[in-house]
Amino acid sequence: MTVTATIESLGHKGEGVALIDGRKVFVPFALPGETVVMEVDGERGTVHQVLNAAPNRAKPFCPHFGTCGGCQLQHLDAPGYAAFKTGLVETPLRLVGIDAKVERFVTAHGAGRRRATLHARKDAAGYMRLKSHDLLDLDACPILVPALQRAPDVARALGAAIGECDISFTATNAGLDVGIRKAPKGTRAEKLVPLANSLGLARLALEREMILLRQQPSVTMGRSEVDLPIGSFLQATGEAEAVLADYVVGAVGKAKSVADLFCGIGPFSLRLAENAPVYAADSDKAGILALDKAVRHTKGLKAVTGKARDLFRDPLTRFELTFETVVLDPPRAGAEAQIKEIALSKVRHVVMVACDPKSFARDAALLVQAGFILSDLIAVDQFAFSTHVELAATFRR
Repeated sequence: MTVTATIESLGHKGEGVALIDGRKVFVPFALPGETVVMEVDGERGTVHQVLNAAPNRAKPFCPHFGTCGGCQLQHLDAPGYAAFKTGLVETPLRLVGIDAKVERFVTAHGAGRRRATLHARKDAAGYMRLKSHDLLDLDACPILVPALQRAPDVARALGAAIGECDISFTATNAGLDVGIRKAPKGTRAEKLVPLANSLGLARLALEREMILLRQQPSVTMGRSEVDLPIGSFLQATGEAEAVLADYVVGAVGKAKSVADLFCGIGPFSLRLAENAPVYAADSDKAGILALDKAVRHTKGLKAVTGKARDLFRDPLTRFELTFETVVLDPPRAGAEAQIKEIALSKVRHVVMVACDPKSFARDAALLVQAGFILSDLIAVDQFAFSTHVELAATFRR
């Protein structure tokens, strides 16, 4: 069905929302105030023509925008983009009764994303097309760091050798760290070793098992060099890691004892330990070992006590929480079990980083109910032109 309609608002997935016969229709790449001619199929709309462009419409810089499923927001100008991402943070908080405003919106795209996952097949490699299981054979992706510009070619070579799979790339100090997942059954690791050598990869893993190591991949964090374990978490851009770490160090201030929970490989712990002893916990055992090694090889740090611990099933109890300040950076699910223990403890100062505004709002509400006050809320944009946003906030009783 072809209709002409006005876009009323922008949904949380970055799609325009039109009201047609009293029901919402979600329209990718349309902006509020625009009148568009579109094809409607159920609750989805596809733009055929924009009759009057919104004043905040921008020209996309990537030729694949609109076809590739990677970016959703290149058509929105910088002020509109910042307002949209700020809203992603503030709206879930408002829905749980917390009236907090983002005090700073920080663009942290830096040199580009240092991590990416491409899909590969025998004859192509790239991202999936928009709302599709069809593969877009990619020549280049302009939002990646220069070191990842050859990732599509590497993925094509690996896909040609083994068939359909997912291939993750990380740009490291040693070169490309590459991992193959969802490979066809019977894929022979030894078949890939000569190819990985010829491609000049630093490391190649198959289903998280290392099959080639030419040079140990590492990343720089503060004053430390950290070996990167296969599959461990790393912020998408180096700039975002630095921005968030600066926030955490500033918010912690002169605390004499700090717990860094969901610490990963230590982007906060290693910087915090320049000033105070740190207790660092995460379920990633390999990440804790990498953090311990980095601490041993970095001069001038206070003690870092690293513990492999599942903070979802086994959070630090209120009796263990004897620290002046607790820092948390949980995954998308949030830190509900740990937050409940903090609420019951004597901890008076919490610094939280989050990648999911909804789970953050839930956890923040638990702290506020326990007598904490939220302040210094910032939004950090590292996933350029997507609908994801990082945030950080400080809580004091």
